[in-house]
Amino acid sequence: MGQTNHAKQIQQSSHDLPAAVQVNRSAMYEGPLVLINRENPIRKPLPPHKLLALSSNEKIRELHDGMLLEKTCLKHLLSLLEACQGMEEIVAVSGYRTKEEQIQIYADSLLENGPEYTSCYVALPDRSEHQTGLAIDVGKLDKEVDFIAPSFPDTGVYHTFKQHAAEFGFVQRYKEGKETITSISCEPWHFRYVGYPHASIMEQNGFCLEEYIDFVQNYRYEGEHLRYEHNQLTMSIYYIPAEKGAYTTVPIVKCDLYRISGNNRDGFIVTAYSGSGTQASAG
Repeated sequence: MGQTNHAKQIQQSSHDLPAAVQVNRSAMYEGPLVLINRENPIRKPLPPHKLLALSSNEKIRELHDGMLLEKTCLKHLLSLLEACQGMEEIVAVSGYRTKEEQIQIYADSLLENGPEYTSCYVALPDRSEHQTGLAIDVGKLDKEVDFIAPSFPDTGVYHTFKQHAAEFGFVQRYKEGKETITSISCEPWHFRYVGYPHASIMEQNGFCLEEYIDFVQNYRYEGEHLRYEHNQLTMSIYYIPAEKGAYTTVPIVKCDLYRISGNNRDGFIVTAYSGSGTQASAG
């Protein structure tokens, strides 16, 4: 069964999944689709038990020891690296950061690079996706790797990584042409886990995350759902605005499995999966 830790069943459906769940308001601030930017800061820090060390897989290359990622994000990153045969050539540069680490990185960049460069490439504390554990900076494995802006060329295995990222739930978070929306310059090295099929929909439509969150809000439970089909799997996606009280009633369409993510702004996004391969695709 797919539901957040803060969801409580209130009615059963014929699929043995709830027809609706009550979701705690705090769940609006967690999940793979949380929008983190200057206007939408982190409101709920990631608990340590949801993190996993990259060193749990001995094949992955780390710029420094002790790097962490959110568990599901790391699982799919490893699958992506295997699929593009990039384990030997791609290095993980930066993963999860605490607020204190982000404060230090921002201060160091101000001293070393100046305010203009820093505002383009380094997020303010509590405005950094790295604090969610859902963002990974990757780079070309070399003797010298720039921590703030690592080289990640559009050739070879790096290009293959970019081509297949969406299949594993990742998007290049900051793309050229989206700077006025994201307030961050193009970063070919920064990938954000949003899950499947959201990454594929974003790539097909050229959406950055801000645009995708707005787009999904057009699809409500009562009306037309955003549908995505791949092979024998059908996915229905819709938005539920948060209610004013402590809990929001989130209706669930008939499906084999569902996921609920907060958007860190004003509500929840439901992804309902039906068909073969549901568990694998839903992560």
